[in-house]
Amino acid sequence: MKHKWLGAVLAAIPAIGLMVAPAAAEDYPVSTVKLITHSSPGGGTDVFLRQLAKHLSPIMGTTFVVENVRGGGGAKAMATLANGPKDGSAFYGTTPSYVITSLLSKPEATYEDLDSVVNMFYDPQVVFVAKDSPYQSLTDLVNDAKARPNALVVAVSTPSSLDRQVMEKLKTVTGTEMNILTHDGGGDVMLSVLNGTAQAGIGEIAELRGQLDAGALRLITTYTDERLSQFPDVKTAKEQGIDLVVRKFRGIAGPKGLPDNVIAAWEEGISKLLEDPEFKAWYEAEGVQKAYLNHEDASALTKEFADEMKVFFKEYNIVE
Repeated sequence: MKHKWLGAVLAAIPAIGLMVAPAAAEDYPVSTVKLITHSSPGGGTDVFLRQLAKHLSPIMGTTFVVENVRGGGGAKAMATLANGPKDGSAFYGTTPSYVITSLLSKPEATYEDLDSVVNMFYDPQVVFVAKDSPYQSLTDLVNDAKARPNALVVAVSTPSSLDRQVMEKLKTVTGTEMNILTHDGGGDVMLSVLNGTAQAGIGEIAELRGQLDAGALRLITTYTDERLSQFPDVKTAKEQGIDLVVRKFRGIAGPKGLPDNVIAAWEEGISKLLEDPEFKAWYEAEGVQKAYLNHEDASALTKEFADEMKVFFKEYNIVE
């Protein structure tokens, strides 16, 4: 069965912080906005939100503070947002994880208690290894896994992450058995590969960029329709005979009941941000694909993804 979503150096930064002062006052209703992520420092969403805060502040005329609220694969972060103020002062950096956590467990608050404000990107997923790994391709990894069942460890982020679900799909389509090692976020995944705890990891370019540039890590495949322009020599999984394409969305959600003027301000602000030359240079360098959706369309995307995941979990008998 084909699902559309499958057809789709740890930074030295504090867990809470990065305040970016606005360059000019605008008409936004609050002076400080908290951007919450369940990701650990250096993880993909953490990196994304810190870049967003830096460049969006002068556009929207408010100060942004990034806060890492870890625990429960996003459950604690969702509860913090859902139970918080509804005045435009707190938002959540969304990825498929918050939907998956909601469906696989019974958190205090779920994705249905939040409101998708905008979508910004599709974030290509990649498989990476340490520089001295014997694996030159995903095919090499799969062949070794077939020869040595349950001998290999592949690092992913949280148990409810899309990374983990993709690994379940990979094991099924290749007929292999590999151990899946979960973490609090992408930065921890990267460290497990660097120190040899895991033979490979799944992640995004933004969180791997420092170590890729330093030559400490290298890519063995991308789960994209086409090769990434920054890594033209890295074959996609499809090119290696594995029909697996992943489209990981990345956006912003708020608590239910946001005022219309707040939603409108975010729609306008993000539209401008995506055309900002400095921000555009950053996200194009990181390999993410611009995929702006307004409030209505982002909400529809979230519902569609949740419906598809319910079918996927049933098909592959995945339970928490």
